[in-house]
Amino acid sequence: MTSTSTGKLSDSIADNIRNALKQSQSYMKRCFSKYMEKGKRVLKAHELRDEFEKVMDDKNETLGTMFSSAQEAVVTPPYVTFAVRPTPGCWEFVKVNSVDLSDVKQISSAEYLKLKETIADENWSKDENALEVDFEAFDFSMPKLTLASSIGKGLNFVSKYITSKLSGSVDNAQPLVDYLLSLEYQGEKLMINETLNTAAKLQLALIVAEVSLSDLPRDTPYQSIELRFKEWGFERGWGDTVERVHETIRSLSEVLQAPDPQNLEKLFSKLPTIFKVVIFSPHGYFGQSDVLGLPDTGGQVVYILDQVRAMEEELVLKIKSQGLNIKPQILVVTRLIPDARGTKCNQERESIIGTKYSQILRVPFRTETGILRRWVSRFDIYPYLETFAQDVTSKILDAMEGKPDLIIGNYTDGNLVSSLVASKLGITQATIAHALEKTKYEDSDIKWKELDPKYHFSCQFIADTIAMNAADFIIASTYQEIAGSKERPGQYESHAAFTLPGLCRVVSGINVYDPKFNIAAPGADQSVYFPYTETGKRFTSFHPAIEELLYSKVDNDEHIGYLADRKKPIIFSMARLDTVKNLTGLTEWYGKNKRLRSLVNLVIVGAFFNPSKSKDREEMAEIKKMHALIEKYQLKGQIRWIAAQTDRNRNGELYRCIADTKGAFVQPALYEAFGLTVIEAMNCGLPTFATNQGGPAEIIVDGVSGFHINPTNGDESSNKIADFFEKCKTNPAYWNQFSADGLKRINECYTWKIYANKVLNMGCMYGFWKQLNKDQKQAKQRYIQAFYNLMFRNLVKNVPLASDETQQPDSKPAGKPQPTPSTKRSQSRLQRLFGA
Repeated sequence: MTSTSTGKLSDSIADNIRNALKQSQSYMKRCFSKYMEKGKRVLKAHELRDEFEKVMDDKNETLGTMFSSAQEAVVTPPYVTFAVRPTPGCWEFVKVNSVDLSDVKQISSAEYLKLKETIADENWSKDENALEVDFEAFDFSMPKLTLASSIGKGLNFVSKYITSKLSGSVDNAQPLVDYLLSLEYQGEKLMINETLNTAAKLQLALIVAEVSLSDLPRDTPYQSIELRFKEWGFERGWGDTVERVHETIRSLSEVLQAPDPQNLEKLFSKLPTIFKVVIFSPHGYFGQSDVLGLPDTGGQVVYILDQVRAMEEELVLKIKSQGLNIKPQILVVTRLIPDARGTKCNQERESIIGTKYSQILRVPFRTETGILRRWVSRFDIYPYLETFAQDVTSKILDAMEGKPDLIIGNYTDGNLVSSLVASKLGITQATIAHALEKTKYEDSDIKWKELDPKYHFSCQFIADTIAMNAADFIIASTYQEIAGSKERPGQYESHAAFTLPGLCRVVSGINVYDPKFNIAAPGADQSVYFPYTETGKRFTSFHPAIEELLYSKVDNDEHIGYLADRKKPIIFSMARLDTVKNLTGLTEWYGKNKRLRSLVNLVIVGAFFNPSKSKDREEMAEIKKMHALIEKYQLKGQIRWIAAQTDRNRNGELYRCIADTKGAFVQPALYEAFGLTVIEAMNCGLPTFATNQGGPAEIIVDGVSGFHINPTNGDESSNKIADFFEKCKTNPAYWNQFSADGLKRINECYTWKIYANKVLNMGCMYGFWKQLNKDQKQAKQRYIQAFYNLMFRNLVKNVPLASDETQQPDSKPAGKPQPTPSTKRSQSRLQRLFGA
């Protein structure tokens, strides 16, 4: 559940609903009596709407709006209190008396959370000294976005706000001058020195410098003008050639004269501010080979390695264009695991393949009894993080011969460690969630006591909230990750307000309208995922294996089923075999649609074929279901089911081989946070059909660069795919059009080069933003430190330390929660510090 009143549905929402209930009183009495039947509980959106639709014969616009946007309701007889979300990030709470429908009032998020707490811990909900956490109290003076469409565009907003602060008198630009004066590399000044310590002096010197460049050839190296520039107060960093120096001077001059957001962003993209980057990813087996598929080790590792290669390449280009002879450094800091299970995770340093200046730095988890040798689940990692942060800080300073310029955290553990290190060193910090566990488990906040023995969600949710608030900027892959869609809240939005009964009530955790949120979508490795038309680059050595994989008629451990008609195009999908990924759904769509079956073959890549080999109940059920569907619809001869594939290079060529058949990629998930396989397929030139629920809906422009499909309407979706292939049959250029437009969309928006450039520019701009707001930032940091020390550190004591005697179990959540132990009340000093 998420709740906060960032915006208003209506100033008179209670009056509007009261009047609407009065008009439909007889219907709504029946509806509310149904809500009351099972007593005190939380009703989910579908339960609310089901009962409403049963009783409402006519259309009541006000009630329809409320019920369609209600995410849940708390039933505390005789009251039903609705959590209404009219737009992303905006929440209203309406309390209705089911006996007297005229008794309607609007309440605060804190009051709503108290009602919700009565279901889990009624005594605590009535405790006047219960701990309330309110991070928004420290942000009241900070500017916020106001439009839902602007969420995730924080950099644009920040540049506009800074521009307004710098405008007017030239003296208003003094903070920018002070920032430029602070730029240095290992003690060497960059850009300007104290000679130009005021905006007026700098402005005059820039005019002189620009005039001096006017007669010089554009490709004149900076060294030819360096001495003259130094006499005027300029240091290195303006550019490598006269042309580049002139561009930087012009950008700064225009910002000083009449600031505008575009020129400000252009200026900051040129400034020499970032040379050393540290990326944290402690959990799992972080390595470059033989690690994927090991516990807690998957897409995040691939993401970071691709991210590092792109960032190093971008840093090299930036530094060269700045005229500096500096080698960038990127360190990926992770855990050293002595018992490394045949991987290199027991090596302290490892160069990252495909880079010159980037390394993995591994530091072991340490306790009072020594170094932990074995892997430990990401859910049990919290007792080690503080000592780990202390140990890595000294290692980083030694390895980099000084402080880094930017720190990036990944997932809960990496984000918390990055917050601790960034706070200690005074460094600009970014966080990347990848996945926020709170949204994966229904009611995991109010049920935290049930789940804590297994998952330690109390630690995780508090750590996530701390890291979000400590971060200078937050990187998300999609809008939906931040603020969801019209129908459902986003992952970050779920931390806006929540409660952990008996522990704390977070009345304001994070605000999705905060300008720290930015969308920077990752790409696919374009050395692996490139268009099928680039024949000279193709991995032809894989062709015999792929031929066998797709077309042999032998059933074995790698593939079953066969394709009788090789001339047909192939529709292809690759994912985990679980309910959400919906591969069995796609198979059923195909089985039911005779027209589609006549046009194309189906290839599914996922899991394996013997359910007894799986340790996951959901996967076992899906494997059995897949076999049943193949039998039910008699798909043999039209379907090929291939076991999960882990070789990225071969997978890239597999996409291209599917494109050779003039086929398509289908991503049918019930919900997909981002959709990396969609990016991979489009990179390879495959026309793509992808779910309209989640990130793929942002990646694809429907009907232009691909197609959206509704995963809950199989008939509609399968017919949409069939329509496409019928058009391709009569007009082959139709397929080529979507192949080309998909590639165009990727190259414009979804490449690692675009990502790296965005993130580095964010690092520069938010570094200045942090300096502008240092007083507010410092006050909030004190609050965060108190919350960390008095709450999180105590929670960590309840997490058992791992033993080297026996291997820890697989970390994948499965099975029912364990019984809840008794939970201690928060300490009184916490209540005094944070209490309501």
